[in-house]
Amino acid sequence: MMEKMSEENIEDVRVLEAQIEHLQAEVAALQRQQQDNHKDITFHLRGHMQDAMSYVCGQKQAGEKEKVLSKLTEEVEELEEDLKRQTQMNGISLNSCTTKTLQSSGRQLVQQLCVSGHCSELVFQVEFQLSEVKKGQRSERTISDLNVVMDTSDLQNFSSFLSGVEESRDLLLFFRTLRTFSDRCDDRRRTFQHFQEKYPSVVSLPGGCRSAVMTLNHPELPGCVLFVHWSVEVSREGRVTPKIELLTKIPEKALQLFPSQAVSGAAEAFQSLLRILGPEAAVESVIMAVSLSQDT
Repeated sequence: MMEKMSEENIEDVRVLEAQIEHLQAEVAALQRQQQDNHKDITFHLRGHMQDAMSYVCGQKQAGEKEKVLSKLTEEVEELEEDLKRQTQMNGISLNSCTTKTLQSSGRQLVQQLCVSGHCSELVFQVEFQLSEVKKGQRSERTISDLNVVMDTSDLQNFSSFLSGVEESRDLLLFFRTLRTFSDRCDDRRRTFQHFQEKYPSVVSLPGGCRSAVMTLNHPELPGCVLFVHWSVEVSREGRVTPKIELLTKIPEKALQLFPSQAVSGAAEAFQSLLRILGPEAAVESVIMAVSLSQDT
């Protein structure tokens, strides 16, 4: 009986020892992660920011508090001004940026980054792994596992481009194309909004000023509607191309009063106006024709 109890106790001790070893391994991993995080902070902070961190960590004398905080305030203001200028230049505002170290050694650093922000009304989130390998006096950085998240329910023309960016892992192409695409969408929004305010009795925007369709309908011509369809197409290579078309909706009775060639030729005539006058002037010419008066 005693021998059996002794064997059971030995087995329990072994289980406990295994659990202790497992917990010790977890603690060591967490300690390494904490050290890596401190290294990341030290790497990114310089000058007065580093002095402030030293003060917070108790490495500076209390008498230097006001001096450090004053310099820190100046540096933060300078960084805010610099960020404001960069945002104005590239049109992209960042809301957050998180970094997690996955692997750190003497020669290689692997980090998981998540960046979120917006460009005009377009909200995005970009996640990727950044690997930095030291080769002599220089470092080589590569991006992998790129994932771009956007609400593309109304951006069908953008989905194919996003797939191509994730395959090529070309972050620069993504941000450059996002800015150009956003600018073209803003051009359309401003144009639609301008005509709706200028010709409220003729122009309507069923889907809002950011939609791709503007309708033209004269009150005295019920059932006769013209649609200006303005899409912004994006190729997989990042080429942004606005495409504007004129579509018609005319009742059958009205069609009998007009030659079919004249009705079907409206779209072709509009394309000629686009080439000669440009988008805004061509659209306004159609609106004036529907209004039946240049004073409307």
